[in-house]
Amino acid sequence: MTFSVTFWGVRGSIACSGDAFARYGGNTACVEAQIGGTSFILDAGTGLMPLGRSMTGAEPAACHLLLSHAHWDHIGGFPFFAPCYDPRWRIHVHAGNMSANGGVRQVLMRQMSALYFPVPLSAMAADIRFADFDPGETLILGDGVTVRTAPLNHPGGCTGYRLEWRGKSLAYITDNEVRPGSDDPALAVMQDVDLVLFDAAYTEADEGRKGWSHSTWQDGVRLARVAGAKKLVLIHHDAAHDDAIMDRIEREAQDRWPHASAARESANIVL
Repeated sequence: MTFSVTFWGVRGSIACSGDAFARYGGNTACVEAQIGGTSFILDAGTGLMPLGRSMTGAEPAACHLLLSHAHWDHIGGFPFFAPCYDPRWRIHVHAGNMSANGGVRQVLMRQMSALYFPVPLSAMAADIRFADFDPGETLILGDGVTVRTAPLNHPGGCTGYRLEWRGKSLAYITDNEVRPGSDDPALAVMQDVDLVLFDAAYTEADEGRKGWSHSTWQDGVRLARVAGAKKLVLIHHDAAHDDAIMDRIEREAQDRWPHASAARESANIVL
């Protein structure tokens, strides 16, 4: 019975491909936490498709999909998630900032309307259960997994997550712009966490990115240290940051704090 984390999509905004992106990967946001035999999936970007393929040979069961928000790079993989079309699967979909838009079911159904996609949500044969909550609530899911949530600073709202199980913890903070000189709301789910995954789309050298609602690796290192996190992994890599740029970002982050690294697709971490 373990708590492990696998990266299926580490990009933000839009997927990218080519030899220059081969080592870090080009799929958008999707992270799987295997906790005590149950799969908890953080976001449904294009990385959800290869994750779904990997699950087709597994014994059908229940899984939980936790959405941070509904921007395309975080929900675009949902129509391609193979277990959704298998009646033997039960899929619990949770979202914290979609009630004002009709709830998460309506949001995903609109994405799969005929104008945008040829297969409707009603074609999904799995037992899919949709649940909305308010950011800041605490959820108890699966086999005693505590999920703490927090509102983040992003247009339309965004939810940060902290998953806790048997003394181990994971924080997932994406699409959050850290406000200089303020106590960031992400700290509410980062305190003393074993592993924090943090949106680091930009660097402090990037000009004209203020107000674009993402963070820098420098923000991630600073908040991880303030929170007393044990390990930091940078996620939501800018689609223009090829492997060479990502190598430099990781090296500079590790020079600042040796417990930092940059996420790579297919990498696995056991807590």
